[in-house]
Amino acid sequence: DIVDQKSRNFLNDSESSQYDTAITPRLGIVYQPIQPISLYASYSQSFQPNFGTSVDGSVLEPERGTQYEVGVKSEFLDGRLAATLAAYHITKSNIATTDPANPDFSIPIGKQRNQGIEFNVAGQIQPGWNVIASYSYIDAEITESNDGLAGNQPPNVPFNTASLWTTYQLQSGDLQGLGFGLGLFYVGDRQGDTDNTYIIPSYLRTDAAIYYQRDNWRAGINIQNLLNEKYFQGANFGRVTIEPGAPLTVIGSFSVTF
Repeated sequence: DIVDQKSRNFLNDSESSQYDTAITPRLGIVYQPIQPISLYASYSQSFQPNFGTSVDGSVLEPERGTQYEVGVKSEFLDGRLAATLAAYHITKSNIATTDPANPDFSIPIGKQRNQGIEFNVAGQIQPGWNVIASYSYIDAEITESNDGLAGNQPPNVPFNTASLWTTYQLQSGDLQGLGFGLGLFYVGDRQGDTDNTYIIPSYLRTDAAIYYQRDNWRAGINIQNLLNEKYFQGANFGRVTIEPGAPLTVIGSFSVTF
């Protein structure tokens, strides 16, 4: 990876630049003991430039990461349904976060450790009936910090998230091609800042859809936040900019495939 970036401060007409290179190896192995089951393990490193700047105008050092993951993949119902269960451990350094003393700027928080499990199921249960379901548990912690934050949880990272989206499309009759969808999306409690001084509460959002598909065209209506749930997406720059979730939203679409 090679990154060459420049930053200009229009307030004092100053410039800063940064040039970084990194080697990020990735290694994986898969073993299939029987036909419908695959076991896998992987190791990878990551390199991500930080675009935030500190209060003195300098660009933050790039974010580095190391990940270990093991998991199992399996197929059910004659291959119509696929499931994945994975466990992972990730460490990251130089993660940018809002500077509490200067909210317009960023600071690196040292090192952060994320570990947890993910479970996903996707496929077709019956002809026309599709489902996508997922669950994630994340145990996140700031492990090293120059600002006394070690042991705290990073902001905007919930312990639990889950989702379920299912659709059914009529396969025969005069209304063949008419489909319906329903989804539930859950996000658990999250810390609002790196000091862990307040909690952003959990929420459950309901989405729905209705569509009609025939030959090479498709028309649909997607309804987001069907029950008009009042919730918070997260905090971008501390308490003063906690982002509310969108209210009931209806989106229409029409598409043609050539």
